[in-house]
Amino acid sequence: MIAAWRFAIGMLSVLPVRAVAVVDRRLARRSMTFAPAVGALLGLAAATVLVVARWTGGTALLSAVLAVGTLAWLTRGLHLDGLADLADGLGSGKPAERALAIMKRSDIGPFGVVTLVFTLLLQVAALTALTESSPLSAGACLVTACTTGRLAITWACGQGVPAARPEGLGTLVARAVPLSRALLATLFSVGVSFGVSVGVVVMTRPGLPPVEPLKPLVAMAAGLVAATLLRRRAVRRLGGITGDVLGALCECATTAALLCCAMLLP
Repeated sequence: MIAAWRFAIGMLSVLPVRAVAVVDRRLARRSMTFAPAVGALLGLAAATVLVVARWTGGTALLSAVLAVGTLAWLTRGLHLDGLADLADGLGSGKPAERALAIMKRSDIGPFGVVTLVFTLLLQVAALTALTESSPLSAGACLVTACTTGRLAITWACGQGVPAARPEGLGTLVARAVPLSRALLATLFSVGVSFGVSVGVVVMTRPGLPPVEPLKPLVAMAAGLVAATLLRRRAVRRLGGITGDVLGALCECATTAALLCCAMLLP
């Protein structure tokens, strides 16, 4: 379990961990179950940056930009790179083999650039609106969104989703997570989101109705639905998942959850 936790942190973040000597399907199964926990840690780190920046005199926009930049740095930009690569592959209109070849190239095409810029703008705009309302609530929503993004990865590694290539990360983790572990990861994610939201409400707005902490759970559901739709599209076009697809699903779910939180503002 410790090796699986280290592998999950090393694969999904820039945090320094001791390398795992042997990575097999059993380790991949456990590590992908831990993905939402890594997302919660990343969300807490970015939320801390956002709240501190706002409380020390930064504008809502500046605080949001710093938080989104923190997430990009903590993940080496790998998820954003995967999003851009998938956009280029799907946008090319080529057959699966050609599309996968386009995704493996190191450069980013026009579809990838537009998708990347649009996604980052959406994340910053949603966080700005949330921060203007309440920095602590914005931080809670950011934790929910980051947890949701990694939970989308867990579900994408479920039993019914094949790998698009015979090699690479997709082959290692595809069909590795059984339904029971995916449900366990979902329960953990719900607990984190609800717990953080309740804590913020108790500290800042104790008079709000009990339904208020449930709003981030609606955002989590929205993020998972958006990621599921994108995953089905990718599997139909490419034949399965790759590491780039997993990164794109993470960013898609994160962005959708943040947008939903912003739209649910009172």
